[in-house]
Parts: sequence; C-alpha cells; structure tokens
Amino acid sequence: MILKLILAVLLVFPQLALGVNVVDVGSGENGTKTTGQSEILHDVDGDSILATAVGSYARGEFEPLETAGSTGLKPGAFWSHFALRNVTDSPLTLDLEYVDHQLIALDAYARTLPINELPGQDMAAPQAYQNIASMSLDHAFEERPVSHNRFVVRVTIPPQQVKEFMVKYSSHQAGFVFPSMRIWAPDKLREVHTAEASIIMFLFGGIFLMAVISLVGALATRDRTFWIYSIYAVSKIVSWCTILGYTHQFIIKDGFHWNYLSISGAFGVLAGIVFARSFLQTRKYTPRIDYVLIFMICNALFLLFCALFNLTGLAVLSITVALLLYPMMSIAGVVRWRQGSTDAAVFALAWSLLVVGLVVQALRDLGLVEHSVMNYYWPAFASFVEMLGIMAAMGIKVRRLRLQKDQAEHRYTEQLELSKAELEAQVVSRTRELEQAKMAAEHEARTDPLTGIYNRRSFFIEAGKRFNLAVRKHHPLSLMMFDIDHFKTVNDTFGHSIGDEALREFSDTITQNLRDSDVWGRLGGEEFALVLSEDQSGTMQTAQRLREAIAQIVINTPEGELRMTASIGVAYLKSESNVEVLLNKADDALYKAKHQGRDQIIEFSEEDL
Repeated sequence: MILKLILAVLLVFPQLALGVNVVDVGSGENGTKTTGQSEILHDVDGDSILATAVGSYARGEFEPLETAGSTGLKPGAFWSHFALRNVTDSPLTLDLEYVDHQLIALDAYARTLPINELPGQDMAAPQAYQNIASMSLDHAFEERPVSHNRFVVRVTIPPQQVKEFMVKYSSHQAGFVFPSMRIWAPDKLREVHTAEASIIMFLFGGIFLMAVISLVGALATRDRTFWIYSIYAVSKIVSWCTILGYTHQFIIKDGFHWNYLSISGAFGVLAGIVFARSFLQTRKYTPRIDYVLIFMICNALFLLFCALFNLTGLAVLSITVALLLYPMMSIAGVVRWRQGSTDAAVFALAWSLLVVGLVVQALRDLGLVEHSVMNYYWPAFASFVEMLGIMAAMGIKVRRLRLQKDQAEHRYTEQLELSKAELEAQVVSRTRELEQAKMAAEHEARTDPLTGIYNRRSFFIEAGKRFNLAVRKHHPLSLMMFDIDHFKTVNDTFGHSIGDEALREFSDTITQNLRDSDVWGRLGGEEFALVLSEDQSGTMQTAQRLREAIAQIVINTPEGELRMTASIGVAYLKSESNVEVLLNKADDALYKAKHQGRDQIIEFSEEDL
C-alpha cells in the first residue's frame, strides 16, 4: 500500500522524485531559466578534479549558495551540480551560457541518466560523466564550442530524459564566481547575443566619436585636457571591450591572457583619475583633495604592476581600494562647483552616474543583489553616460573659457582705447610742453638774459633783415649806438647788482619808446644798438627823445639816487654793403660823442674819417 502511494506521488509530481536541482526544459528556452544554485561546493585550492567533486557530492558536502547569486570575492574554484530534463518527445539541443564575464576557466561534465535512475544516484562512478566543455581565457577563442564573448556550453538531451551536470567554475587565485548558467535555445541565444553586441558596439562607437571630437578639440585649442580626455575615452573602449570579452572574441583570438582584464582596467582607472585631476584643476583649487587623487594614481600604477606580474590577490585589493576612492572625483567636482565652476557640477553629476554603476556592479559581485541583465550592463552604460556628461562639461568649460576670453579681449580693447586716448593726450601735452620749451629755448637763445632784449647774435640777424629790406625797397634806415656814461663808476660805487638793475632800467626805458618794427639789442656790457626805419630827421628826433628819457631814469639805492646819461652815435644807410659796416660807422660816431663830453648825440660824417 505504501509502495503504491509513493509510485502515485512520483507519477503525479515527477519533479519531487527528480529533486530540486532538476530543471524542465523545452525547445523555446529564452534565457529566463537558470541552473540551480542549491548544490554548490567551494574548492578552496581550485585543483580538485571530477572524481574529487563526485566524492564530495556523495558525502553531502555540496551546499546551497547563501548569497543572491555571487560567491563573493573568494579564492579557488566552485563546483555546481544540477540536472536538466527534456520534457519534449525529440532530442533537445541547448546552450548553457555562463551569466557573467569574470571567470578564468569553465569545465563542464555531463551524463545522461537511465530512465529509472534519479540525479545524484550512483555518484561513486565518476567515469559515467563525460567532459563536454573545457574552456579558458588562455585558450584560443576558436576552441570554444559556441562563438560567444562569454562561456557557453552546448548540450543535447534525449527526449523525455534527464542529463546530470557537474560544472567547475575557476577564478584562479581569487575572484567573483556566479555558479549559475542561463538556458537558451541556440537560435534565441544567437539572436540576443547579436542584439547585445550591437548595443555595446553602438556605445563603443559613441565613446570613440567623443574621443575623435576631443582629439580635434585638442589640436584646435592646444588644451591638454582634451588630449587626456581622448586617451581616457580610448581607455574606456579598451577596458570594457576586454572586460566584456570582445577583445578575446574579435581582436586577440590567440594568446589572450586573463591578466589583460586587470591591465585594461588599471589603464582605464589611471586615465580617468588623471583626466579628473586635469579637468577640475585640483592641484590649484583643491590641494587637499589633490593629495587623495595622487594616491589614487599611485594605486592605479600599483594595480597595473600587479596585473603585469600576475599578482592576482594584490590586484584585487588594489582595484577594491580604487573603487572605494572613486567617489572622491564626484566630491572634488562638487567642491569646484561650489567654488563657482559650472562645468564642474556637470562633471560631478556624470561621474556620480559612473560611481552608481560601479556600486551596482560591486553589490552584484558581492552577492548582495541578484544578477540581472540590467545590473550586468549598467556599469558599461553608466560609463557611456558618464563620457557624454563629461563631454558636455567640457563643452561648458570651453564656452566659459571663450566668454572669459571675449571679456578679457573686450576689457583689453577698452583699456587699449583708454590708453590710446591717454597716450594721445599725453602726446598733445608733451608736444605743447616741447613747443613751449622750444620757444623758451629759442627765446633764451635770441635774447639777452639780463635785459630780455635781442642779444648780439639775434640783433645782427634781425638788423641784417631790416638792412636787406631797406636796400631792396630803397627805404631809409639808420642805426644808433648807445653807451651808458661812466657805467664803470656805477658798478664801483653802487655795486654790480645795482649796475644790473641800471642796465635793465635803461633797456626798459628805450623799449617803451620804440615801435614793433625797430630792432633793439644789447651788444655787450653797457653798449646797445638800435635800428630804425627812419630818415635823418626822424632819427634825430627819436634819438633826442631817447636821450632825454634816459636822463629821467632815477634809481634809489642805499648810497643815494642813481641817475644816468648816455652817449649816442648815429649812422645812416647810404652805400654800405652790410649792417656791420653801418654799425662800425655808428660806433665811430659814438666814440666821438664820448670824446666830446658824453650825454650827447653825434651823427657819423665822412669828413671825420
């Protein structure tokens, strides 16, 4: 009775008989079903073989995975046990796709169960399993049974039968493992893979276009930030293309090594930090944050070193530190924004999107959130959006710099115009000063410094002009020579200062009785000369008037009153060749006036020669 009840239950609920690790599959599988995670074995050393895993399973050492999907960061390898049941009446070919890209190697073993045998039975006979896939990043890509950027195992299950699997997921020294595989019909997987690859290539193309635009901007502006951004964009393509497996699939098909993942990642991190430091000018505006960024650059270089020399444990530690410090760029952007940089705000927003993507990836890798297509591709999509945001920030920065340049040029133009006006005013003022100085110098050069009348040189120049004019026009011309009587006595009696004052009073008195056309000058000492455009009668009247005016000069001194007289010699233009000859004749007449008793006027006469 009990046996009949058990058989009835098995017939009605065959899934109970097959165990929880059995997944019913059909011809229309579209990746929504995954292999179970209820039977997982952690191989700490990562060197166990199939027989060892089968023995461990027989001893009940396989346990359910305690996380949402990932084993977390652990060394070694993991074994997974599950079974697939073909519920169709025809042989069924399926593709089992590993759900993530962070895996070094995958080995799959399978056996087809007899109809009356349940999964997990007869586990002491590992020879019943056949190796259906042995894949590694170190192997040539063509060796993969299915051309896919992730590991894919192709299996065929007889109709109405169960195939049992033992799969080894290897992460080398340490890594994140997702001990689960998505189940696909081959055509469905190919269709989805093509769509995914197209979207990723579109994102890569967009980033590459931004790199080219930035390169053109660098060539046009000579701004090193554009150069660094271009390199950063290329590093994004290289790192994500390598991390997602496309480098191995399309570029380095032979000789690919798993440490290329770390190398490309280190290159991307390093380029990103260097760009952020240059764009935000942290060294100048946020020196304390800049110290952190310098440490991050050193850490990225250390990560690159670890990747090159296969130091996996240190590389994982280094990249963990890098991811933990990645939000510092957003903080630096916010600080620069608060300092007044609008483009820094856009940068902070764009970088924050990248940080969110990396946080999502970290949560998935640590097994805190369940794996999905959305959170699997979110970091790559966030990187693309980040690059767009940074490109926009750079555009804002260029616009800001251009406005600053225009404002600076406008201020420079205004200052230049102002300086020009000031310079023109200074030139006018200086020209006026120079003209005044020139006039003063010319006046000083032409005049006697004591009396202010023509000096000897200027007198002869002006007298010569009057002489030539009179000769040419046949006008009358006369010349008088003056000598202050007993002037030496004046200096000896009253002093030289009184003598100078007497000379000034004498000159001023004559000047007040002259016309503008008359030429009046001091020849030296107490001798003066006067050129008049007068005939003999007018000249004598003028001479008499001047002699009387001189006699009226009175200078009060401590020694008493000082009075002066002057002797005057007169000569008239007749046939003289130049003014010097006429002056000599007037001087002869003056000598005669002084000899005859002074204070008198004597005209030159040829008879006196």
